[in-house]
Amino acid sequence: MKIEHIGLYVFDLEGMRNFYAKYFGLIPNDSIYENARGLRTCFMRAPDSGARLELMTIPGLKERAGEAGFIHLALSVGSKEKVDEYAARFKAEGIPITSGPRTTGDGYYECCVLDPEGNQIEITI
Repeated sequence: MKIEHIGLYVFDLEGMRNFYAKYFGLIPNDSIYENARGLRTCFMRAPDSGARLELMTIPGLKERAGEAGFIHLALSVGSKEKVDEYAARFKAEGIPITSGPRTTGDGYYECCVLDPEGNQIEITI
């Protein structure tokens, strides 16, 4: 079994697509799909693994209340040095770092940042 893709509702589809392309090298589809209800989606693919992220938005999208649900997206960059490079870049560009770089209690070396809409991203080895 493998995870085919992860879907994430966003408010600014183009802005979020640009963020994930710029910082993580995800490659967006050439077009954004829109259905009759106004749902707009864009799939993005990691060039080395083929893993995909689906960004979605729909008119009237409201913030979800509560603590349950999506908590973070973990992206592996391959080495401790790469995690540190990402952390330095995010810090230099004013992107919020919520923790790290550090080794967690369960053994991950990570740095956590927030995307433009406040979703947590764990950058790991």
